[in-house]
Amino acid sequence: MKIGGATVNQIPFDWDHNSANIIDAIHEGIRQQVKILCLPELCITGYGCEDLFLSDWLSERAWQELLRIREHCDNITVSVGLPIRLGGITYNGACVISNKAIKGITLKQNLARDGVHYEPRWFNNWTKNETREVDYHGERIVVGDLMYTIDGIRLGFEICEDAWRKHNRPGYRLYDRGVDLIFNPSASHYAMGKSLLREDEVVTEGSSKFHCVYVFANLLGNEAGRMIYDGDIIIGQHGKLVGVNKRLSFKPYNLMATEINFREPEKTEILISSDIKDKNEELAQALSLALFDYLRKSKANGYVLSLSGGADSSICAVMVAEMVKRAVAELGWEKTREVLKLKPHTEQWQAAVGQLLTCAYQGTRNSSTDTYVAAEELARSVGAAFHRWDIDDEVNSYTQKITHAIGRELKWDTDDITLQNIQARTRSPIIWMLANVKRAVLLTTSNRSEGDVGYATMDGDTSGSLAPIAGLSKVFILQWLRWAEQALQHDGLSAVNNLQPTAELRPLERQQTDESDLMPYPVLAEIERHAIQERKSPLQVFEAMKTTHEPEVLKRHIRKFFTLWSANQWKRERLAPSFHLDDINVDPRSWCRFPILSSGFAAELALLP
Repeated sequence: MKIGGATVNQIPFDWDHNSANIIDAIHEGIRQQVKILCLPELCITGYGCEDLFLSDWLSERAWQELLRIREHCDNITVSVGLPIRLGGITYNGACVISNKAIKGITLKQNLARDGVHYEPRWFNNWTKNETREVDYHGERIVVGDLMYTIDGIRLGFEICEDAWRKHNRPGYRLYDRGVDLIFNPSASHYAMGKSLLREDEVVTEGSSKFHCVYVFANLLGNEAGRMIYDGDIIIGQHGKLVGVNKRLSFKPYNLMATEINFREPEKTEILISSDIKDKNEELAQALSLALFDYLRKSKANGYVLSLSGGADSSICAVMVAEMVKRAVAELGWEKTREVLKLKPHTEQWQAAVGQLLTCAYQGTRNSSTDTYVAAEELARSVGAAFHRWDIDDEVNSYTQKITHAIGRELKWDTDDITLQNIQARTRSPIIWMLANVKRAVLLTTSNRSEGDVGYATMDGDTSGSLAPIAGLSKVFILQWLRWAEQALQHDGLSAVNNLQPTAELRPLERQQTDESDLMPYPVLAEIERHAIQERKSPLQVFEAMKTTHEPEVLKRHIRKFFTLWSANQWKRERLAPSFHLDDINVDPRSWCRFPILSSGFAAELALLP
């Protein structure tokens, strides 16, 4: 029997768009003679509807869309995800439609409640082994913990988080009922390396433990702004991978199906995968797709970027270029021009980037020739529109006004932070002005390491409406740029990669660098992993790191990290929306929440030996 999964790139409660993608995927399944097809979790509404899931009307409209989709399920069985509202309570459901007839709706039993997930805010979990017949908008429907028989194949469900619960997986109970096929419709957010975990811990392990065929089908693209879905479709049978699709597609839907031999698994058709798991390439795919979707779904005309010649702004510029190159490679020029609103006859990727990305180098007397040259060379190499202006007059104007108000001159020895911040903040209004003129999205370039310790000027370098790299550590960004120069042939990164990271806000003779202001970036990243990702106390961090670092220096770095982390939560609360790209994030809306006011770990830091 031919079994398949399909991924769709959806938009929250964009009914026509979402249903069209679902129907197109079903039609493709019918064309390929797929008998049973799995579509992702909550694909009718989109996963990112947030508090709208608590409303009655959203579920009611989703049901009307389901009835429309049902009419296209001719000679095929399809599972379609949608919210179900029963007695004022919302459940997360997978509806099985077989040859235009609704067979039932399986309801999710385990809700994701950590990291980026807030499902218990919107949904109730369903009780295991419980089923119920309900009158749902005039139809008698069976809902709950169900098993279906389709052409002699016994089908059951684990919905996303259900499969990650080691001791409460529905699969164990499905196995006891003699399941042949488990579908896992998911909205599993992207993080580097996560696909391999799904292959091993969900599909391979699940198909082995439950002695069945297992199909995982994930959502695709930047659906609602922050989360990226990689469109993973994975099929396994009895502990063996049968098929893995190519993820992070720019297409509105993808489908993968294979002939499954349920009686003689060794005769099942094995699909050859072209998916790439290397983290550097994976990030290039994910971030370029996220920018592509953000641009088209926001209906903006392009991106504007303050290009400093440093690593953070440079990776943003390169990713916009990769967005164009990868869209063209997969969709072709005609479709790319249509989606990105490019001028007719544009068929050079640099020319397309020039229409979509506008950069400006905003210098002061503290800026070096090296960073200007690096910025100009990179902009030229990717084809971006490039401007240069100086902001010293504006900085002097602000400084003179404060000097007059307080009756003294500002000096570097006494007013260091003030004199640094005013330069960063002065850059903000004019780059915003350029973005407004262009009707473009202003990219802010703060990274995760800066977010940890507040090494960013609020309303300065944090100014913007989208923070594409706020989920990446500086260590990863620096090595990625070196990789991209070679692997992606971005020769314009050569000058950038030869510079030491610096804010260039102090006079040049003071030789400012990021690491002299903070600590070595690899040390910061290691402390972050222990303190934030693994949630260790200062003393526990010290114990974990003391054998590989000089103890007294390490204690200074730990004190600085925890002190700055505590003092700068208010900055993290004001970060522009950012993409979740790694298995850790410090954006309080998409991973890590922390009080704005606290003790600052005073008692805990006092325990350091």
